[in-house]
Amino acid sequence: MRVRLAPLGKASRLGGDRAGRYPRASDMEDRLALRIVTGTYGLTRTLKENPATRGGLDLEFIEFDSIPAAMRRQVRNLEFDVCEMALTTYLCARAAGKPIVAIPVFVTRNFHHWAAFRHINAGIHAPKDIEGRQVAVNRGYTVTTGLWVRGALQHEYGVDLDRVTWLPTDEEHVAEYRAPANVDYRFRGRTVEDLMLKEGIAAAVGDVRSNAPEIKPLIPDAREAGFAYYRKTGIYPINHMITISRRALAARPTLARELFEVFKAAKAEYLKRLAAGGDGSAADRTALALKAAVGDPFPYGVAANRKALEAATQFCVEQHMTRDKLAVEPLFASDTLMLA
Repeated sequence: MRVRLAPLGKASRLGGDRAGRYPRASDMEDRLALRIVTGTYGLTRTLKENPATRGGLDLEFIEFDSIPAAMRRQVRNLEFDVCEMALTTYLCARAAGKPIVAIPVFVTRNFHHWAAFRHINAGIHAPKDIEGRQVAVNRGYTVTTGLWVRGALQHEYGVDLDRVTWLPTDEEHVAEYRAPANVDYRFRGRTVEDLMLKEGIAAAVGDVRSNAPEIKPLIPDAREAGFAYYRKTGIYPINHMITISRRALAARPTLARELFEVFKAAKAEYLKRLAAGGDGSAADRTALALKAAVGDPFPYGVAANRKALEAATQFCVEQHMTRDKLAVEPLFASDTLMLA
């Protein structure tokens, strides 16, 4: 009989019992299906559509219109056994002591120089000009795109990030996070476009979608600037990764390695399709452009991603997302550290 691995009653859906305890691994021993959330990408489509590719794992895929919504529920309530998670959400969650661990499978990534914008009438002509100004942030301050673009602004363009007032438009995924004094949430619930066009906000960072002629990129030729950043630093920014709840790993100690292998096999299938030219989708065109710039567009494993991971953990300290720089190895299940 197939038994669904679901949250353990109402208390579990809220993140634990009234004493704040999470379900024990022993509560899961007789339950087989793993509740997993990940987006449908070229890298994951094979796993989601063909159970024969899952290496014997019973995976119950939970679909979300918005993956960030699933991340938020996971770091607050531990609702899933396996969950795609933004890198900075994961780092903030680990800093807050959340019982989750990652495997070195990175399902979305890109360069982020494109994710900085200026109002053409605000007197912003170069990145350094945002110092002393208010800058809107699409979604929360701890969003991964924000981390990477602020890191580029600081290290490539000399911007003193502490001299900018950051204006997030949403709350943070990790409820325990406490922002520094130069992060102001008074515009939460508004759109970045609205803030720039109606509130006189000079600039913005994040995934900002606007056709307004007054809103222009802050970094010229951002795509080439991102590729040049990679050639200079070797840093290929990570966006989303795969995480596992500690209770699921305790119930099945081989789970991390097993998941790595099935994701690796699914990636191999996708790379074959890309080698044949892809399907013409925007996602495949982006992957092919990244392949031309970096080689493997989706490197897995700790070693292949160390530069990005070291940079991200350092940026988290510099941007006041974590108090201390997190060591890379403890972020990942120990039996996946040497996998590639």
